[in-house]
Amino acid sequence: MTLFSLAKSNIRGNFKSYLLYFLSMIFSVVIYYTFVSLQYSTEIQIGLESSQNLSSIFLQASIILILFVAVFILYSNSFFTRKRKREIGLYSLLGLRKKTIGIMLFYENLIMGAVSIVIGIIAGTFLSKLFSMILLKLMGSTIDVGMTVSIESIVSTIIVFGLIFLITSIRGYRLIYRFKLIELFQAEKEGEQIPKASVIAASCAIGILGVSYWLLLQPIISDTQYLINLTLITIGLVIGTYLLFRSVTVFLLRAVQKNKTHYFKGMNLIGTSQLLYRIKGNARTLTMISLLSAVTLSVISTAYSMYYFNEQRVNEFLPFSYVHLSQDEESNQMIESIIEGDKAHPVEGRLEVPIIEIETNFQIPGDDYLTNPVRLIAETTFNKAVNILNWKDEVKLSRNETAVIKPRLTEQTMANYKGHEITLKFAEEKRTFSFVDMKVGSILPWSYPDFYLIVNDEVFDEIAQLKAPIVYHAYKVEDHKTTEMTAKQLLSLETEQMYTYYKEYKEGLEMSGVNLFLLGFLGLVFLAATGSMIYFKQLTEAHSDIERYRVLRKIGVSKREVYSTIMKQSFFVLALPLVVGLVHSMMILEAVKKLYGASYYDLTVPMLTSMAAYVIIYLGYYVLTVKTYNNIVNK
Repeated sequence: MTLFSLAKSNIRGNFKSYLLYFLSMIFSVVIYYTFVSLQYSTEIQIGLESSQNLSSIFLQASIILILFVAVFILYSNSFFTRKRKREIGLYSLLGLRKKTIGIMLFYENLIMGAVSIVIGIIAGTFLSKLFSMILLKLMGSTIDVGMTVSIESIVSTIIVFGLIFLITSIRGYRLIYRFKLIELFQAEKEGEQIPKASVIAASCAIGILGVSYWLLLQPIISDTQYLINLTLITIGLVIGTYLLFRSVTVFLLRAVQKNKTHYFKGMNLIGTSQLLYRIKGNARTLTMISLLSAVTLSVISTAYSMYYFNEQRVNEFLPFSYVHLSQDEESNQMIESIIEGDKAHPVEGRLEVPIIEIETNFQIPGDDYLTNPVRLIAETTFNKAVNILNWKDEVKLSRNETAVIKPRLTEQTMANYKGHEITLKFAEEKRTFSFVDMKVGSILPWSYPDFYLIVNDEVFDEIAQLKAPIVYHAYKVEDHKTTEMTAKQLLSLETEQMYTYYKEYKEGLEMSGVNLFLLGFLGLVFLAATGSMIYFKQLTEAHSDIERYRVLRKIGVSKREVYSTIMKQSFFVLALPLVVGLVHSMMILEAVKKLYGASYYDLTVPMLTSMAAYVIIYLGYYVLTVKTYNNIVNK
């Protein structure tokens, strides 16, 4: 019998022991192949109407995915290897040479890797269609997706995982050389000591996290400050979270021990001691999982909020269906005839919007917002637009009064303007206006600086005699989200400053849909990997505890009591990083809102939806962990 055939026979005979690692490898291959197949999908490229190039986006995401998958497989391989150290020691004890054992392990890993790649590609081929449909749905495309096999995806998957499995196979070969025989037989014994509760470390953990949260919520006024804060926050969250698990959890468990009534009730003594005994080893894993969960939740919630608020964003950017700068009479009539010719989308309202631009350097009181130029709108024009758009927020002004339209992407209120005046200079004249009102909602597309003032009609006409206004034509049509053909026809005219609601809505939907899909996809992988890490960690401890629980059963502890202890231990280990990750992500999202001036968007729904999905998946891992742990130690 050759070593290769012996390796195959060994895999078949111990398939149950190999199953967990085997499934981890298949899962990694499926995820990567599915992702890469989307990158080369012709349906997705066709469904993308905007000019953005997905190649660079998918390339960056695929690099992140490769790195993470590689780490996950190496972690899984380490767990699997630890379980087999005793078996490898037995081979050595029976007289097999180290080189022979190493080659056999090398072959075993390569065989499982090759089979994983084949199964993963087959499963990924079916899943790629599902994910393609999801992505196209998010982008608002109605293209049918067929079952296709991407040669580029297959080649990429084979190369990437061939290298990863080659590295893990080499690690397996070197295993027999890294450990002495006695170390292989004692691999499952714990070497940790019960940690001491440190008041200094616990105080530092809380203090460092408090400072990190405070820095997160500070306003950013320069790129240098942004980089410094980002560095300090990252270091603070890493160190603070580690110290939190390393010291604060010790205090919590010690407090449970001091509650004698609870501590000596049932199996609480055993469960608490087990957690306390392994807290040092778990601290690193829990820290990594908490931080990864926080980042994952933050980016998914942000991406989902962009998708969730896309229509609201477009309504603020372009409330009318079509807007264009006035051209010559012939061009204006051609544009109007195209719009009116779309009988499926009848015109609900049309409006000419004269705008006077005046150069100035007006500083918004209490804000860093500089305005240059200021754009003037006549009161009647604004009121007509309000009626067409059904906003019902008309304005009435005297000659020396003005109402400011709230600049988009700012948090300004009337308090910034109340009691202040603005003086405008044009030609040889000056006009001073008092701010008396603020209106929310601009009637023209966004451009910087987004600063519009509404003035009395008579005053506007007088200023128009001195400085000629520019005129925009605006149209509101029925169901403007579906005006694809008309929008494309108007844009093909290459008219100066032509804006269509459909183009802005579709591009926003595509970009936010792609971001949501990519970040959600990566987040799902990260979540599955972090959950698996806890799962592997718990199973490692379960195999180490078999003899301990066997002794407990012999002295009369019931299966129900053992099961109850396993549930409490697993809940503590899974819930702790989840709670810390949720708190971190909420603070990060609050910082994102302040950084990008998005506080006027209510992120409650996107945030709670993302967190709920995260918690539900973690609950699935909890049930799986408890069931498997119980099967190992409580048979």
